[in-house]
Amino acid sequence: MLLESVDASTKRFVETVGGLAAGQVAGETLIPPWTRGHVITHVARAADSLCRLLEGARTGTEIPQYASMAAREEEIEAGAGRPVAALADDVIESAARFDSAVRALPQEAWWRRVRLRTGELRTPGSLVATRVRELEVHHADLAAGYAFGDVPEAAARFVIDDVIGALEKRDGVPGMRIEATDVDLVRDIGAGGGPLIRGPLGDLLAWITGRGQAAVGLSVSGAQGVPDAPYWI
Repeated sequence: MLLESVDASTKRFVETVGGLAAGQVAGETLIPPWTRGHVITHVARAADSLCRLLEGARTGTEIPQYASMAAREEEIEAGAGRPVAALADDVIESAARFDSAVRALPQEAWWRRVRLRTGELRTPGSLVATRVRELEVHHADLAAGYAFGDVPEAAARFVIDDVIGALEKRDGVPGMRIEATDVDLVRDIGAGGGPLIRGPLGDLLAWITGRGQAAVGLSVSGAQGVPDAPYWI
């Protein structure tokens, strides 16, 4: 089921990439200074990085997600200026490698934990779900017609809960609550309490992932303005 979600998110992402004009590859995104080419290349290389983690789970050895953060940045920079067709093919081919890596896992590997670049420990099943997060959030980041409000409800709910789960592992996260106005979703962040942030699910998704500039439909009570979301990654 999760691989079906990854496949659907990949197809939507590739459709948007394939529809870009040549000059749009260098266009601005929601996460400057990255261009669309940077974001697309990152999505492809992130799939390969998850393949390395899955190989670690398969073999029971610790394999770093990236050789180094400098190497990660160099890979993204090197691929950012490629033509649209090459960028789209890269996403498709890296997605196929990820799919194959997941399907190759023996049963015992699904219980092994691997370490993300952030230091967080995850099981392979959660990595598959993380791939949905990566595709959906960065799809909206492209600012190319697919917005956070277009993210399917199930995926949006997962990403929000995933971010809150990461925040729960940190100290000093300010208490606040979020409430969706278009679906049934209420969540506490940190210790709860504090300001109440309300708005459509897509805007809450944009806000909690740090894309406040895309969260235009939010309101707040208990504070003078909508606060910045806690840093989570």
